[in-house]
Amino acid sequence: MGSDGALAMKMSRDSNGRVSLAQAKRQGAHVGEMQRRRLLLAVGEVLADGGVEAATVGSISRRAGVSRRTFYEVFEDREACFLAAFEQAIERIGEDIGPAYDRQDTWSAAIRAGLLALLEQFDEHPELARMCVVETLRAGPEVLRRRCRVIEALVAVVDKGRAVAESEPLPLTAEGVVGGALSVLHARLLENGGPLVELANPLTAMILHPYVGSLAARGELDRPPPHGLAAASEMLRDPFKDLSIRFTYRTARVMATIAAEPGASNRLIAESSGISDEGQMSRLLRRLDGAGLIENRGEGHVRGEPNAWQLTPRGQAIHTTLTGVEAVVG
Repeated sequence: MGSDGALAMKMSRDSNGRVSLAQAKRQGAHVGEMQRRRLLLAVGEVLADGGVEAATVGSISRRAGVSRRTFYEVFEDREACFLAAFEQAIERIGEDIGPAYDRQDTWSAAIRAGLLALLEQFDEHPELARMCVVETLRAGPEVLRRRCRVIEALVAVVDKGRAVAESEPLPLTAEGVVGGALSVLHARLLENGGPLVELANPLTAMILHPYVGSLAARGELDRPPPHGLAAASEMLRDPFKDLSIRFTYRTARVMATIAAEPGASNRLIAESSGISDEGQMSRLLRRLDGAGLIENRGEGHVRGEPNAWQLTPRGQAIHTTLTGVEAVVG
């Protein structure tokens, strides 16, 4: 039976046994939205793993767990999927940057707060950073045009510094500053060179310098590290410190599965870890989540969509430590 037939068999019927058209439409829309969300999640993960070259329709569909036919029912082509994922990423980032920027009383403080919110978002979701900063440069024309509009908006924000500038900045100052900041992020992402939030002070200084002068820029460089950065670095150096969960062989197996299959569902993790009890699997995942070792990328999705687990930076550090020990022991 085809997918349309299976859907028809599941649709609710009225008191006379007839299918309710309104209910059929709602269920169809629900399934379609689930598939769209899964594809958008998948394209970000595939881009993070292998770049634009690896992000074929086939690889995106496999990662999302849908057929190629379903992909083309949702998106016209790969670029349309990439564009939708980029739009979603911009909206998601804006939800953090906008309030952080708007809460400040001065342009300098707003630039610093907005930049810090961006870097924290990128550190929390590295696949988002990779897609927005690196892979959009190698995408199709529609994605490139959208990227240009985003950069134009950033340039306009930076150019507001003219109102507080000590002297008249050159015409292309804002474009140069934004381009320079993006180049720094691009290089750091390609090198996998540590937390991006470490760049908050030097990038803020670089952006402010042409507008408020060297003394104010030096003040940004001399600021203490962003709140929580030192603690986060210490935690990653010793990821087992103050850990609230006891590690067992089964716990390590679960984390190894999630490391190998980012976005794995409860069922996939259970099958790979040899845990047949569904309740036991759910409890273990909740404990790992509560300890800050994994996070559920499926949270907030349409009801009925599978969970999508991935390791947090601390979880990844612990997994790396455990696999290193296993390699030595083996």
